[in-house]
Amino acid sequence: MSIAAKSVLLIGFLVLAACNNPDRYGAGGAGGAGGAGGAGGIDTTGLGDPNNPTSIAYFNQTVGDRVLFAVDQSTISPEGRAVLTAQAQWLLTNTGYAAIIEGHADERGTREYNLNLGAKRAAAVQNFLISQGVPPGRLRTISYGKERPIEICSTEACYSQNRRAVTVLSAGAGV
Repeated sequence: MSIAAKSVLLIGFLVLAACNNPDRYGAGGAGGAGGAGGAGGIDTTGLGDPNNPTSIAYFNQTVGDRVLFAVDQSTISPEGRAVLTAQAQWLLTNTGYAAIIEGHADERGTREYNLNLGAKRAAAVQNFLISQGVPPGRLRTISYGKERPIEICSTEACYSQNRRAVTVLSAGAGV
């Protein structure tokens, strides 16, 4: 076996080994209550408690973690502004959290077009939160375009749910 073939096998093994850590997301898995303990005054005993106003679950369920957009638009609607104003207030009160703003699009259009549209949506949300006083260093954006739909069907009801920006929180003031 050649050195190149051995190198490829070794790299492949290392990549697979890195994916085989069942506790990589902390306690509770990818959607669980794991995370950095004790960071920034965060109540780590209540990260998953929707009744705890400092928890991620509370933010997601009570404040709201997403805003929806019209077809081919990155303009924030009045309903979206209301959600984002509440998000900004929550983030200003709970300074131990940072956020990644995910931009998404529906399945129509090219991959490139939808990645660009998702980026514009995420940037619009980021700019709104910054205008409300959230420090820019606590916010980051990413676009998934049409790659991560939450609804899969070819109707407007599905498309409308996929045209969104989602604010994903993480413990720690820097992302």
